[in-house]
Amino acid sequence: MSEAAPPAEADDGLPTPRRTLAAAAILAAIVLAVLDGAIANVALPSLSAALAVSSSASIWVVTGYQMALVVALLPCAALGESLGYRRVFTAGVMIFTAASGLCALAPTLPWLVLARVLQGLGAAAVMSLLAALLRFTYPRRLLGTAIGLNATVVALSAATGPTLGALILSVASWPWLFAVNVPIGLLVLAASRALPGVRGHGRPLDGMSVALNAGFFAPLVVGVDLLTTHPGAAAALLGLAALSLFALVRRELPRPAPLIPLDLLRGGTFRYSVVASVCCFAAQMVSYVALPFYLQHGLGRDPLTTGLYMTPWPLTVALAAPVSGRFADRVPTAWLCAAGGLCLACGLTLAATWRLEGHITPLIGFTMLAGLGFGFFQTPNNRNMLLSAPVARSGAAGGMQATARQCGQAAGAVIMALLFTVAPSGIAPRIGLGVGAALALAGGLVSLMRVGR
Repeated sequence: MSEAAPPAEADDGLPTPRRTLAAAAILAAIVLAVLDGAIANVALPSLSAALAVSSSASIWVVTGYQMALVVALLPCAALGESLGYRRVFTAGVMIFTAASGLCALAPTLPWLVLARVLQGLGAAAVMSLLAALLRFTYPRRLLGTAIGLNATVVALSAATGPTLGALILSVASWPWLFAVNVPIGLLVLAASRALPGVRGHGRPLDGMSVALNAGFFAPLVVGVDLLTTHPGAAAALLGLAALSLFALVRRELPRPAPLIPLDLLRGGTFRYSVVASVCCFAAQMVSYVALPFYLQHGLGRDPLTTGLYMTPWPLTVALAAPVSGRFADRVPTAWLCAAGGLCLACGLTLAATWRLEGHITPLIGFTMLAGLGFGFFQTPNNRNMLLSAPVARSGAAGGMQATARQCGQAAGAVIMALLFTVAPSGIAPRIGLGVGAALALAGGLVSLMRVGR
């Protein structure tokens, strides 16, 4: 299959037999990336003991992956527009699969961290181009449904990841947590030839812009991580990140297709979708961090009970996302996103304010309401973000979509870290849930600014 696409392909998608195989490759790649992130967190205590390193050192297994992922998202999106989405996506799957094998063979922590960095680079090529590939795989009338299915797979993978990781550790050693990626990656590669072939524009990436992009995101990720423990070093790193961003914007501003999609951000519809996405993903991460502490430290529940009470949220997202996707193909997405943000805010407000000391069963309803809201926000917002960009900039839109998600989640984690620093541990989680409610409401209100556009 050549890297050329007929002009109608963006609107009409692929023919049905090929579309099914292409969708399977895309969804399997999503499972690969999301499950790996969830499983790696579960592995930290086991690999810390096996490699004889401290718990704080083992965190670099997660930090190295996240840093590489965030640094590479926008360059990989630009590379997809240059060389063709399928080619770069397939290369990303190959790198991720090979790096998974290296992780499984790692004899030391530095080896493992370097392999995780490679995994992050491969994951960036996959995640930054998912939206663009969906746009060319499905006809426009089904795009909301496709994005909803994507969100369902993400939610289910995130929900089952910790349990799957625990099951693997119960019967095997930690390297198998990474080895299981290899057969999945090979299956994705086998199906990837069915992906839409879209010819790239062939313009090379600007090396200085890529370096400045890394100079922004890498110090940002590390600086945010050090904010509560080493504020001086964190301030220096964040200052370096700000200078790099300033230089990058100045360099890219006059370009017709900049690395950071400034051309897309000038459009109000795309810009509002990005801001709303950052707000709601920050609300989600604040809640995901706050709820376990609230349940265990505030309400005295054990880890198993905590896990069970955390599960209804992602399961409700998985159920709501395809429904909201169908609605998004028929109803103005601004109203759907606003309603989703409001539901998310209501669920978090109830979780923060309801007295649960005697019975915590109402928390199930609150987290389901939050999950329903997030599901009804996420799919229409992602659809709007993608379709508000020109077809030729689908890669940049998808890269910005993934970057907004990562930035929102990082912001949510920082907010909770700061709250644990300045507030008593008994009330910090409930304050965090309140902050999450405010962020979700802000995301919904920002979405309303798209009405009539």
